[in-house]
Amino acid sequence: MKLKSVGVVLFAAFGAVLSGSAPAEIKEHNFRFATAVANGHPIVLAAEKFGEIIKQKSSGKMTVKVYPGSTLGGDVQVVSSLQGGTVDFTSMNSGILQSQIKEFAALDLPFLFDSAKEADAVVDGPFGKMLADKLPGKGLVNLAYWELGFRHLTNNKRPVSKLEDAEGLKLRVVQSPIYIDAFSALGTNPVPMAFAEVYSALEQKVVDGQENPLAIIEVNKFQEVQKYLTLSRHIYNPQSLLVSKKSWDKLTKEEQDIIASAAVEARDYQRKLSRDAEQTALATLRKTMSVSEFSPEELSKIRAKLKPVVDKYSASIGADAVMQLYAEIGKARVKK
Repeated sequence: MKLKSVGVVLFAAFGAVLSGSAPAEIKEHNFRFATAVANGHPIVLAAEKFGEIIKQKSSGKMTVKVYPGSTLGGDVQVVSSLQGGTVDFTSMNSGILQSQIKEFAALDLPFLFDSAKEADAVVDGPFGKMLADKLPGKGLVNLAYWELGFRHLTNNKRPVSKLEDAEGLKLRVVQSPIYIDAFSALGTNPVPMAFAEVYSALEQKVVDGQENPLAIIEVNKFQEVQKYLTLSRHIYNPQSLLVSKKSWDKLTKEEQDIIASAAVEARDYQRKLSRDAEQTALATLRKTMSVSEFSPEELSKIRAKLKPVVDKYSASIGADAVMQLYAEIGKARVKK
């Protein structure tokens, strides 16, 4: 009986070799996914979808628990947690990663993209890969690019439809030098602040306004404490879906393949969800907010004001990276 059992095992193993397959090496894993955005936002819904796909592909062995609303800390803390291996996944504005890799600042240059599809082509192409390839040395692995979307301005003081209207407004901005310099150049008083603090700062009038994509504004109910919305589209935020390199390196090839394929499936799901949510959010916000836009002439004035900021950060990012970025944008526009 013993010899027969051994023979069966060897025959099965030999058959696996002949067929080009081997038993999957999938262990039990319980992953933690941290994000700053609130429940109901497309990023959270996509994170949950990402977890569902991983669970299904691993036959239930690998699970993902999502912690929304900065439960595990703000973006800066979460980056540190990923590097330390205490958090496994996150999705955050790619530009935030400029604190790790200077070239990521290129994605925060104002008025860079004309459309979300154009941004997809750039981040899914050679430029996005160049950025992603730099992250493992910082303890991070980029799995895919999701999106937060185009950012817009809100405030509680007055309608903003021309450059002068924005002057003197105290605005919460992302904790990033390029945001601070850009809004300073426009004559506002930028206040860098963690996202978790924004609603209370608006409610208590610590700041007059803020800037974020429409779905973020709507799902976080900023319209309850803000009267005016300007559809400025001043910066587009791709999101980096990141995994801790410490967590990644502990996985087998089979486990890594499951996560990598789930990231791409969830990316396509998230982008559609995000773009549908933007339209829904705008319709909701119009019900209670005064909505304005910049004319082409005002946009030209704003771009001129921001040129020194663009030049400054282009120099610090590096000419090669900026030239590659604009070349990829040019290719995407030609293909339209």
